[in-house]
Amino acid sequence: MSATTPGPTAAGRRPTLDELRAVTQPESTMSRRNAEHWLARLFLRKVSLRVTALLIRTPVSANALTGWMIIVGLVGALVLALVGGWLGIVLTFVLVQVYFLLDLCDGEVARWRRTTSITGVYLDRVGHYVVEGALLSGLGLRAGDGGFGGWSTIGVATGLCAILIKAESDLVDVARVRAGAPLPTEASVELRSNTLSGLRRAAQVLKIHQVTGALELSFILLVAMVVDLAAGDLLGTRITAVVMAVVAGTMVVVHLVSILLSRRLD
Repeated sequence: MSATTPGPTAAGRRPTLDELRAVTQPESTMSRRNAEHWLARLFLRKVSLRVTALLIRTPVSANALTGWMIIVGLVGALVLALVGGWLGIVLTFVLVQVYFLLDLCDGEVARWRRTTSITGVYLDRVGHYVVEGALLSGLGLRAGDGGFGGWSTIGVATGLCAILIKAESDLVDVARVRAGAPLPTEASVELRSNTLSGLRRAAQVLKIHQVTGALELSFILLVAMVVDLAAGDLLGTRITAVVMAVVAGTMVVVHLVSILLSRRLD
């Protein structure tokens, strides 16, 4: 059995981290456009590989890990909305890190066991939709000090915008499949206008399109917590809620335009 063959190694030997990495984190997958989060590349994949090395020794399935990912993310959203003070932010931060780690591990376990499936991909996408929308809604509730009103409405609207941004990307594949066209290539995301392409690359460098994502939001919340503590109120949380709303609302339009002006629908 080769070093990169999934499953139990020869004589029941556990795979080394290098053997596990070759299968679960192949360069052909990790190098794809938007395949990897910048923080995953920086260090989280090193952590997830070690966790996956433990998980493959258990009967837990990749889809079960995805389910736990969704549960942990939703608990984080509830904590953000309902647990006041610095404790709520810290707990949310920890839960989001676990959520993201599970998101990495489910795919790694699936690749090692050769159990990658359409169901798994679907559950993963649903999980990101639900959790990221819930976290932004939870932020609005927290900004309103747990009450329903203007702040909670802003949070829910921001969450819906974040979901719509993801849907805009996924609907490209839906439209192409229904039209009988092949899935878009990596090159098709480039815009027809050189000027717009330059602006798009600048936005990618600044990671503006990821600001409303769960992982980025968890770090921004830590900054908001410091501002809240210094101000003695919810100033940092409310500024964050407004910024997230502006970014998400703007990105819904900008992302839609970028798709229409690219070659993804050709």
